[in-house]
Amino acid sequence: MLFKQIIGQQAVKQRLVRSIKEGRISHAQLFLGPQGSGSLALALAYAQFISCKNKQEDDACGTCSSCIKYNKLIHPDLHFVYPVALSKTIRVSTDLAAEWREAFLDNPYITLFNWFEQLGAENKQAVIGVDESGEILRKLSLTTYESEYKIMIIWQADKMNIGAANKLLKILEEPPDKTLFLLVCESEDQLLRTILSRTQLIKIPKITDEELIKALMERNGLSAESAETTAHLADGNYAEALMLINENENAAQNLASFQKLMRASFKWNPKAVMSWIDEISATGRERQKNFLKYALHIVRESLMLSYADQSIVKLGVHEQKFVTDFSPYIHSSNAERFIEELNKAYFHMERNANSKILFMDLAFKFNELLNLPKSI
Repeated sequence: MLFKQIIGQQAVKQRLVRSIKEGRISHAQLFLGPQGSGSLALALAYAQFISCKNKQEDDACGTCSSCIKYNKLIHPDLHFVYPVALSKTIRVSTDLAAEWREAFLDNPYITLFNWFEQLGAENKQAVIGVDESGEILRKLSLTTYESEYKIMIIWQADKMNIGAANKLLKILEEPPDKTLFLLVCESEDQLLRTILSRTQLIKIPKITDEELIKALMERNGLSAESAETTAHLADGNYAEALMLINENENAAQNLASFQKLMRASFKWNPKAVMSWIDEISATGRERQKNFLKYALHIVRESLMLSYADQSIVKLGVHEQKFVTDFSPYIHSSNAERFIEELNKAYFHMERNANSKILFMDLAFKFNELLNLPKSI
C-alpha cells in the first residue's frame, strides 16, 4: 500500500513520513480514526515505507522486493491480527490468513461488517481472543527475515478481550528490539487505559468532502453531481460511499426495516413490533449496529428537511419519498431525544446488550417520541 493510493489525509501522511526520516519511529502506535477514514491503509503504507529498500522522497517505491511482497501481503516480517468469530477450528487470525488477504486487497477500506459478511459470520461476535496473544508473542520471538523491523498490525484493536489485552501489556511496554506495534481502531473507549498509555496516538480525521468527491470521480467514475451527493451521505467515510455506489442490498433492507419500526411504534401495534424485533434479532450484531447508524442518518436528514434549507439535504432515490413523509414527525420537541436514544442503543449494542430487550425498549421510546406534539 502506497501513501499516494490513500484518499486525502495529507497532514497525517507528512507526519508519518517525517517520523521515519528523522528516526523517530515509536515502537507502539495507535492509528485512531473513524470508519472509512483510511486508518488501516495508512498503517500498512507506513509499514511498507519503513521496510522499503528504495525509499522515495515521500513514499515507498512500490517496486523493490520488499514492496512487491507488501503489495501481496506476504512479507515475512509483516504480521496481522484482526477479529475473528471464535470456533473449534478458528482460534487466531492466521487461521483465516488467505481470506484476510483477499478481503483487504479487494478493499483496503474494509469495515468489520464487510469482513464478517465475507466470512458468512454476521451472526457471530467479533473478537480478538486470548489465544491471539500467545500467537503474537510466538511470531515476535522470531528473528527478522528481510527487513530491519518486525511489524505487527492489530486491526480493530478495541475488539481484544480483557485476557488478550492484559497479556500484551508487557510486550507493548518492553518490545523485542526492532519490533513495531501498529494498533488500528475506530474508538478508544473500549481499549484498556493501560494500552492507551503505552502507545503514541496518531489521530486520523474523516476524509473531507472535497477529497472524497475528487476520489469518487477519479476512482469510481461518478459525475460531479453524483459524487457530491454520495460524499454528503457518506460523511467522510469512503467505505460507506462504496456501499452507496453499489446500492448495497443492506441499505434497502435498512430502509424497509426502519419504516416497519416507525409504523409499528407510532400506533403501537404489539404484534407488528414483536415481529420486527424477531426479524432484526435474527440478524448479526454488526448488521444490527449498521441499522442503528442508518436510523440516525434518517432522523438527522428528516430534521434537516424540516428546519434547514432543503437544498442541503441529500437523500438516495429510495429514501426521498419516505423522509419527505416522515420528516414532520421529527421536530424540536423530540429530535434531540431521538438521536440520544439511538446513540445509547448503539453504545449498549457494542457492549453486547441483549438485542431483543434493547429493541423493545427502543420501540417503547419511539412510541412516546413520535406522539409528542410539536412545540410552537
